[in-house]
Amino acid sequence: MQRDLENKEISRYLRVYNYYRNLILGEKLRPGTKLPSIRKGAAEFQMSRTTMETAYMLLAAEGYIISRPQSGFYVTDIAKKQNVRNRGQTLGAKREKKKPKIEYDFVTTSVDRESFKFDLWRRYMKSALRQDERLLFYGEPQGEWEFREVLTEYLREMRSVVCSPEQIVIGAGVQSLLHVLCPLLDRQRKIVFDNPDFLQGKAIFEDHGFCIAGDYHGEGVGTYYISPSQLTKWGGVMQTADRLRLIGEASEREVLIIEDDYNSEFCYFQKPTPSLQGLSGGKGVVYLGTFSKMLLPSIRMSFMALPPELLDEYQKRKNSYNQTASKAEQIAITQFIRDGHLAGQIRKSRKIHAAKAEKLLQAAREVMGEAVKLEIQEPGFTIRMDIKTPLPSDEIVCRAEKKGIAVLALPDKKALPGRAALLLVCTNVPAADYEKAMKRLRECWE
Repeated sequence: MQRDLENKEISRYLRVYNYYRNLILGEKLRPGTKLPSIRKGAAEFQMSRTTMETAYMLLAAEGYIISRPQSGFYVTDIAKKQNVRNRGQTLGAKREKKKPKIEYDFVTTSVDRESFKFDLWRRYMKSALRQDERLLFYGEPQGEWEFREVLTEYLREMRSVVCSPEQIVIGAGVQSLLHVLCPLLDRQRKIVFDNPDFLQGKAIFEDHGFCIAGDYHGEGVGTYYISPSQLTKWGGVMQTADRLRLIGEASEREVLIIEDDYNSEFCYFQKPTPSLQGLSGGKGVVYLGTFSKMLLPSIRMSFMALPPELLDEYQKRKNSYNQTASKAEQIAITQFIRDGHLAGQIRKSRKIHAAKAEKLLQAAREVMGEAVKLEIQEPGFTIRMDIKTPLPSDEIVCRAEKKGIAVLALPDKKALPGRAALLLVCTNVPAADYEKAMKRLRECWE
């Protein structure tokens, strides 16, 4: 382990991060173990407090440790969960190595290179980095004030979110914000996830002592986590009437709603439905959003609007949390939004994605003919493919993988009678390869 601290080829904070990460994953530091304070750790490792603080924040952001206000940093049970998962995967490790390389990935949702103006973004980053005096200091724990001001205006205009800059909290990804949110929830610590696929979110709430329940109407549920603009990984948008019904029921039962507004900017076939937060008048709903789809996944910038009932408790605790998002990127995004480029970026992305979806639809029709039924889904960069075949959807996915194609199977209950159902995301495969990929995919059931 000492080699981790002596490796001068990597940054000092990464040496500390790797040192503790290896101890935790090796279960040499058990869950609940308290780490040295930042001051004590800096003295022990002969590094600056800034270095130790950065390493601890990175460990916390990735779930290895948890910060307890007025107490310190403690090891989570992440190692136990990962080791159980790894033991389960060991049996199939040899087989996994033999998996063919995926040439056509119709599963991953990425940002199309053509949709992002890298030169323009570099200009804004260079401008931010020229603000020397401002960059000499740590960022605001809650996020830069001017960024929160601009974000408040943007959310009100685009998503009908009702909040002030004082209610906005900035973080490096939704997971880091959930670590801030969990200690604020003093309700019954039972939470329901409407989308069971958000495993990272579940892990964070479990680390904070929450019980993951399966039934929203069950006894003792205090929090409900939902992404109403993408109800499942296959899509689905909650309509306004259903949103109002949910808000009313949650208010009656005193259930807090966490609204993860994932993919709301990319609803193609209808005007984006008002947010739950806006429909509720800003009460009883925590609103979460991210710039990963609007800009780049590598720009780890997310935001959270707290309802008034949680704001006082957050203000008491906020100085216990350091800002995890880049200060320079916050400055750059602020001016980027002010100059109207974010709205233009979204329009351009939607246009490119819609065009690619149409091209994929056309290629599939030309190659497969009447053997398939095709439909563009919400959001508009996904295609549903219903195939007339006795083969189950999962079998076609396995055959496709052997041919170097990644596709997603829809559950049997969502498939039409006598058909297999697949979902294809068009963003990660060049349009020029669609025809070739569809010909290879067709072989999987012929």
